[in-house]
Amino acid sequence: MSLLEVCVDDVAGLNAAIQGGADRIELCSSLAIGGLTPSAGLMAEASHHSVPVVALIRPRSGGFLYSAAEERVMLRDIELAAELGLAGVAIGALTREGSLDLAMLGRLARRAEGLQLTLHRAFDLVRDQTTALEEAISLGFHRILSSGGAPSAPAGAAQLASLVEQSRSRIQILAGSGINSENVAELLFSTGVQEVHASCRTLELEPAPELLAFGFAGPSCRATSAMVVRALKLCILEHGQNGNRPPFHLPTHRVSRREGE
Repeated sequence: MSLLEVCVDDVAGLNAAIQGGADRIELCSSLAIGGLTPSAGLMAEASHHSVPVVALIRPRSGGFLYSAAEERVMLRDIELAAELGLAGVAIGALTREGSLDLAMLGRLARRAEGLQLTLHRAFDLVRDQTTALEEAISLGFHRILSSGGAPSAPAGAAQLASLVEQSRSRIQILAGSGINSENVAELLFSTGVQEVHASCRTLELEPAPELLAFGFAGPSCRATSAMVVRALKLCILEHGQNGNRPPFHLPTHRVSRREGE
């Protein structure tokens, strides 16, 4: 049975994802820039729910080459996630040469002992994913979030399939980016992935003019939709019930052409 992880960056999104049937939550802030570490308050709020929650540990936007000071921030944020009772953390760090920073990741992983470990999409920027996958296994990661090194998981489907084959069930490949109810069945069939990651967000009404004028909001607003989560989850369930056969047509559970991430 395939699993749906929904990434959210606020309390409303957390509640919508759970209401829609998410199997796991990736908790963060600032989804508009790929996600950053969530606040202590948001982590505490998420810990009250029964759905497993993985906190993204990313101290800033941009690349994944981190300083010693940024590593200290990540170490403390990992400790906080553990103290608050979250199920896991998603981490990643690279070297200047474009490989996994094994030394830093080893220290972060040791600090996260007892938690589920996700290698986040820093993996998509490594130069040699075949080597990086083996390194992730050696470091004790439980899963790798990836779009196959492409801007979206459907575009990287061939590489995702290769990663699944290489993994031989030693680590889960969590497919993410650009996944929605219209393409998930074909993606599951063509890649063999068992876990899917999506934001399930839709465009909301434009914020009030005064919020825009003062810089308190951006020109567009996206929010997690329980209906979109439910539609995606239903497509995943239908795929499993069909014995993983390729669909004759795309699922008809369309909520919006703008849905998903």
